[in-house]
Amino acid sequence: MSRLKDFYNNEVVAAMTKKFGYKNVMEVPKLDKIVINMGVGEAKDNAKVLENAVHDMETITGQKAVLTKAKNSVANFKIREGMNIGCKTTLRGEKMYEFLDRLVNLALPRVRDFRGVNPNAFDGRGNYALGIKEQIIFPEIEYDKIDKTRGMDIIFVTTAKTDEEARELLTQFNMPFAKS
Repeated sequence: MSRLKDFYNNEVVAAMTKKFGYKNVMEVPKLDKIVINMGVGEAKDNAKVLENAVHDMETITGQKAVLTKAKNSVANFKIREGMNIGCKTTLRGEKMYEFLDRLVNLALPRVRDFRGVNPNAFDGRGNYALGIKEQIIFPEIEYDKIDKTRGMDIIFVTTAKTDEEARELLTQFNMPFAKS
């Protein structure tokens, strides 16, 4: 079992129960999954670009990526319904905690002029969205072997009922929120 999962089971449950006054251990919010999404607009012109994006994502997450297809046709963007336009990965369990650990302790501190992540990017139901501008902040990516810097969206899905509970949960996992 990973270090973060043990940490959740002990310290986080105790801290959350103390702060919010939960009566039952099962009431304490937990991290359900982390979804990483990479939209690749250039994929409509060059299929090789999408292959490189998939390879980068698989290297970062350690898990196979799934291609995402366009839901609708958009004439202005020259996109037809069903075209491959990105990739995504859903992490759960052991790999989720391992990815969160690497993101918070290795990747985010490598961002240039980093002052913390946006504390207001919660959706009202206890989920948090984080945008990253370059995949090269992850130590697994070799700078010389990338063709283009790409961004990605990282969504933390929790079982929290409110944004306040979710913010406290992510704070317990050392998420570096910017000071307001």
